[in-house]
Amino acid sequence: MRRREFLEAAAALALPLRLERPAVAGRIGRPELDLLRRRTARLRRLDDVLGGGDTAPVYAAEVEATKHLLRHSSYAADIGRELHVLLAEQMQQAGWAAFDRGDHRRARRFYDDSRDAAKTAGARDLVGNALAYSAYQQTVTTKQGTTDADASYEVAREAASPRVSALLLSRKAWAHAVAGDAGQADAALGMAREALERRDDRPDPDWVFWVDAAEIDIMAGRCWTELARPLRAVPVLERVLAGFDDTCARDKSLYLTWLAVSYVQAHEAEQAAATLRRAHELAGGVTSSRPAARIAAAARKLERYRGVPEVAEALDVVRA
Repeated sequence: MRRREFLEAAAALALPLRLERPAVAGRIGRPELDLLRRRTARLRRLDDVLGGGDTAPVYAAEVEATKHLLRHSSYAADIGRELHVLLAEQMQQAGWAAFDRGDHRRARRFYDDSRDAAKTAGARDLVGNALAYSAYQQTVTTKQGTTDADASYEVAREAASPRVSALLLSRKAWAHAVAGDAGQADAALGMAREALERRDDRPDPDWVFWVDAAEIDIMAGRCWTELARPLRAVPVLERVLAGFDDTCARDKSLYLTWLAVSYVQAHEAEQAAATLRRAHELAGGVTSSRPAARIAAAARKLERYRGVPEVAEALDVVRA
């Protein structure tokens, strides 16, 4: 209950936010652009603790505000380009929130529009990220996505910073794992780890602030679960999730469902049941459609062990 109260309070603070007009009426310069960037970075971090049901209206409002500035303000050509970069970032965040709340049609529109904005700005890394988002959505809606995932890295590879490369490659790995291609998934994961270790003078954009070695390990564990390789999936998922903050409840709940499925694949029914119950507890009050869907899918896989008392109890709790 305390966690839910915190989330509701955070959402109440976030939802009324509106983008203030630049201090210099009608003209956007570097100071105003920097202010907008800092604001976008702060709002982006809401996704760490809130689900798409809470954040989608916030991010969509930011998109509309930036569109308004582009249409009704004046600015130099270089500022206009960077405003389109900002718009592409905001559209991708809005698309992610729509996807997280289960609004796939709106998510797809945001991703397509973000790709157009990124192309206008010449931001090839964001063009690649738009394709990666699209590919990720396809792995959920159609169990496909390898074409866009492959293209995402190829489009961006020359412009991508190390973390951007790692992000795109990890999503490429996921798309190939969902498609059942272990070789391609493993190769992409290896390249993602190499990218993180690459020395590069270019700064990473803020939209990959969360990408690190643990994130790549989580994706690896998910890939090996999807490929029914529990001996590879379980150790990495156990290790990373042991230090994963409960504050990031949506993501931890989701990741625990993959660990639960890996336990089922390894015929460790009691462990799977305990892990699924923990995922269920964390998902309570999270305004995201994805944890519930994943928990239900994991529960179906666990059903064959209902004769085990711990499993029966967990399934009853989850399905209540």
